[in-house]
Amino acid sequence: REELPLEIDGVVFAVDSTRDRTALGTRSRSPRWALALKFEPRREITDVEDIVVGVGRTGKLTPVALLKPVDVGGVTVSRATLHNAQDLERKDVRPGDRVRIERAGDVIPAVVERIEVEGENRNAPFEMPAECPVCGSPVEAEGANHYCTGGLSCPAQLKRGIMHFVSKGAFDIDGIGEKTVDSMVDLGMLESVVDLFRLERDRLLELEGFAEKSADSLLGAIESSKDVELARFIYALGIRNVGEHVAGLLAMHYGSLDQVAGATGEDLTEIHEIGPEVAASVTGFFANAKNRATVDDLLGLGVVPKPPEKMAADLPLAGKVFVITGTLEGITRSEAKRKVQALGGRVSSSVSAKTDYVVAGTDPGSKYEMAVRLGLTAFSMGEFRCLIEGAWLPDDPAAEERRGEPPGES
Repeated sequence: REELPLEIDGVVFAVDSTRDRTALGTRSRSPRWALALKFEPRREITDVEDIVVGVGRTGKLTPVALLKPVDVGGVTVSRATLHNAQDLERKDVRPGDRVRIERAGDVIPAVVERIEVEGENRNAPFEMPAECPVCGSPVEAEGANHYCTGGLSCPAQLKRGIMHFVSKGAFDIDGIGEKTVDSMVDLGMLESVVDLFRLERDRLLELEGFAEKSADSLLGAIESSKDVELARFIYALGIRNVGEHVAGLLAMHYGSLDQVAGATGEDLTEIHEIGPEVAASVTGFFANAKNRATVDDLLGLGVVPKPPEKMAADLPLAGKVFVITGTLEGITRSEAKRKVQALGGRVSSSVSAKTDYVVAGTDPGSKYEMAVRLGLTAFSMGEFRCLIEGAWLPDDPAAEERRGEPPGES
């Protein structure tokens, strides 16, 4: 590692023979014929000059150690995360302490441990603030984490919330970057995501880097974004624990914003992949009066969340469970999984009595053998391609005439 002219963080050992690779096959997420070895991250010793608290998009408060600058693997590090109050207490790190730090994964600086110094007089333990350091709103503890309750009224959350709102997975509004958002919030042009749809041309021309053409282009992009898919709208709201995938599940299951907003925790947990924590985040978001007012304002300004073309229950593979095994030809495992999900099915990693179909690639192995013992329907790669391309469905009587291929052949 030290002799190379470039930085590396590990080594991959791979079987050289393609025949042996085929024989070894792959797991659901990685090949059996390759093994990654990650090097121990480089560590250095330095002093903690202070501990401050940062506020993220969801309002999570993160203690951060301000360090005496030190070189770690060619990068000068002056800040390192302490993750949360529980981590801070466990490591017992205080301002003035000597600590060992590393770049986790050779990327993110983190405090590993405190180093005892004989005869030192330590400062008092650091305590998480009772009020948000940015907006002054009360702070609530949830497990090991602390959250600002200010929501989008907190400038720190507002700036990050707006960036999330306009991102590609959400409203996908071109022409708004981080510096522009910072300027808009600092100048009082944006006090909520709602204000994006109230922007005026003259105000935009006051911003650095905006001329008539760029202002008109941004206003056009904002107007066009009002017709937004329901899943994107839900994701844009920045509900804690709700990413693009969960937003898509909610949209496909309920079909309308009113249905999502009115769902109970019990209703939500009946959806596959949604547990109590996500359900509590969704119900809690829509129970908050400020959040409901924000949603109502967006709708009042012409934003129209479009329902999915087909509800989950109407899709041809709705409720069907697939297991994919063996080496796939012409399609990656993740692509195959997405294709099944797009048709309403879901993919499991193991064969059980709840499995409906098995997709058998080359050398399918024990999963295919178990499927045979259970009497499950197994699709060859040729049949699976026809399935995901819409040429036939499992309940199509004519499909049986095409079921002559042994599993693994196309």
